[in-house]
Amino acid sequence: MDICQLILDDHAEQRRLFGLIEQIDPNNTDALSAVWTRLAAFLDAHAEAEERHFYPDLLKKGEGANDADDGTVEGETEDAIEDHNKLRDAVKAVEQHKVGSREWIDAVGEANVVNSKHMGEEERQGLTDFRRNVSLKDRHDLGVKYAAFQARHITGVKPVNKDVDDYIDTHS
Repeated sequence: MDICQLILDDHAEQRRLFGLIEQIDPNNTDALSAVWTRLAAFLDAHAEAEERHFYPDLLKKGEGANDADDGTVEGETEDAIEDHNKLRDAVKAVEQHKVGSREWIDAVGEANVVNSKHMGEEERQGLTDFRRNVSLKDRHDLGVKYAAFQARHITGVKPVNKDVDDYIDTHS
């Protein structure tokens, strides 16, 4: 087990769930609501699991990879936590609209855009950096913690935006 692969698997599931929503008739609000509820909970639990079990070690062991902001692990992490905050806000925005309405569909689309941007950056930056600089044993140990956290929070977590500077200061 490797935390990097678990994160990639989560990303695939997020893409799948967004894709399901796109294929459901807007009048089928029961199905849309069910899939969205699962996706929203999954997004929140995924972000929190990364913030607890991935980014703290990335800050300690990473060096910055590919197109990371300012070329540093701090820039990489700052951007990721900001993205998580934007995604939490986008998920909240969906909840402000009637399921299946044009506004709801647009808000889900915006959450998909925010999430897709984040996943792409994380895959090029943080995950690459982690694979280069963290041993397979450490990635396994973190993967176990990450998987257990995800299993314990299958219905989601309370979404709380993080102060990026405090986060980096705490985990550096």
